[in-house]
Amino acid sequence: QASQEELKAAYRRLCMLYHPDKHRDPELKTQAERLFNLAHQAYEVLSDPQTRAIYDIYGRRGLEMEGWEVVERKRTPAEIREEFERLQREREERRLQQRTNPKGTISVGIDATDLFDRYDEEYEDVPGSSFPQIEINKMHISQSIEAPLTATDTAILSGNLSTQNGNGGGSINLALRRVTSAKGWGELEFGAGDLQGPLFGLKIFRNLTPRCFITTNCALQFSSRGIRPGLTTVLARNLDKNTMGYLQWRWGIQSAMNTSIVRDTKTSHFTVVLQLGIPHSFMMVSYQHKFQDEDQTRVKGSLKAGFFGTIVEYGAERKISRHSILGATVSVGVPQGVSLKIKLNRASQTYFFPVHLTDQLLPSAVFYATVGPLVIYFAMHRLIIKPYLRAQKERELEKQRESTASDMLQKKQEAEAAVRLMQESVRRIIEAEEARMGLIVVNAWYGKFVNDNSRKNEKVKVIDVTVPLQCLVKDSKLILTEASKAGLPGFYDPCVGEEKSLKVLYQFRGVLHQVMSADNEALRIPKQSHRIDADG
Repeated sequence: QASQEELKAAYRRLCMLYHPDKHRDPELKTQAERLFNLAHQAYEVLSDPQTRAIYDIYGRRGLEMEGWEVVERKRTPAEIREEFERLQREREERRLQQRTNPKGTISVGIDATDLFDRYDEEYEDVPGSSFPQIEINKMHISQSIEAPLTATDTAILSGNLSTQNGNGGGSINLALRRVTSAKGWGELEFGAGDLQGPLFGLKIFRNLTPRCFITTNCALQFSSRGIRPGLTTVLARNLDKNTMGYLQWRWGIQSAMNTSIVRDTKTSHFTVVLQLGIPHSFMMVSYQHKFQDEDQTRVKGSLKAGFFGTIVEYGAERKISRHSILGATVSVGVPQGVSLKIKLNRASQTYFFPVHLTDQLLPSAVFYATVGPLVIYFAMHRLIIKPYLRAQKERELEKQRESTASDMLQKKQEAEAAVRLMQESVRRIIEAEEARMGLIVVNAWYGKFVNDNSRKNEKVKVIDVTVPLQCLVKDSKLILTEASKAGLPGFYDPCVGEEKSLKVLYQFRGVLHQVMSADNEALRIPKQSHRIDADG
């Protein structure tokens, strides 16, 4: 957001600092020439409205993008953004044939009722009866992939296999989706399976208004009993910024009318559902709280009551790695009994393990279903997950350091050269600040600080940036914007990929001040709050 005048002033200042003619030493002269050229290149980009707009929006990646040579010079930033997106779309279209969007689900149902509902007296003499029998009584596997045919047409192939108590079957489906306009799309579906006959379906999505859309799904299922038609229509509307309302009508094998309200905010997710239908009518209320922590922890609870009985569910989920989320839910119902549902989302794959514990409402089953997963999770997190993630992070950091080693070495040499070139300017700045009792940087360090006792084994990695910071002082003020400080003149990144901070000890009006700022945090000094208490 700097004005042209501010850019010119900063450019003139760097030119005075790095101009080769100001240095007689051959080595300093060579270093000054290189830094002077870098400053000149930066000014050329930022002084041109077109290249500046590209750089401000997309950084160096945008400047290196192919195709800008055909862009007219009189384009506005908004037009440049549209042009960039057009060029990006062209590149994506060239890669359509190489892209798929695989999604899959594996569900394994476990019957563990023998843990709580045992007939000890009747079977105590049967060999092997002393151990509870835990069985896998059902499994389900589904997978789908998308194959873009053109920019508007996509083919979706999906299949599933299911088995329960020794009986099973499967089906395969092919869907062709076409985006007809910015407001809607249509989809044709064809399917077949060994338990049911051919399936033909049509699905249509349409935006009616910017805040309202409708989806209609028609299907014809052929079987030995004849043709079974089905129709589902969903009307949805944005009630406000965070709330959606849905009306659903389903006609066919299980006809029903359903209305629901979903409110989703940054910290919570709330749902109310009411359904009237055959064979099930019910009402459900659910709430989910989203903690704003690094692991994206969520706790949830729901109550569902209808003709089938009443079910209470509660649980939690947490991110355990970059692409994995682990969750567990306890379900307590009448007459369903007690179940524990464990779910692992790994990228686009879902692994689901419903464990049926008992058909009755036993307090012991509820207790173990609640406490057991917590104990196992915290034990695994401490003994397996945390060490694994720490080792993985170290490997990634080491790989990043190796890939950027030559570039970082060059940055370090440039920063050290810049510090040597700043010495004379800094001396004059300090003299001027001392004369007016102004701002003098006593010491400044940049990099990784370790203050937490739990991280005492980690190595401190900081560099001295006293001279570069003093060089940025103007009229007894130092202002740094919200950007990584590794890009400042005389700075470089001493610990690639790790969290960094800037610690400054400075003197203003003869009084010592101290402040520590995060790498991307804006900083303005002097401030009264930075003052070091003389009593301390």
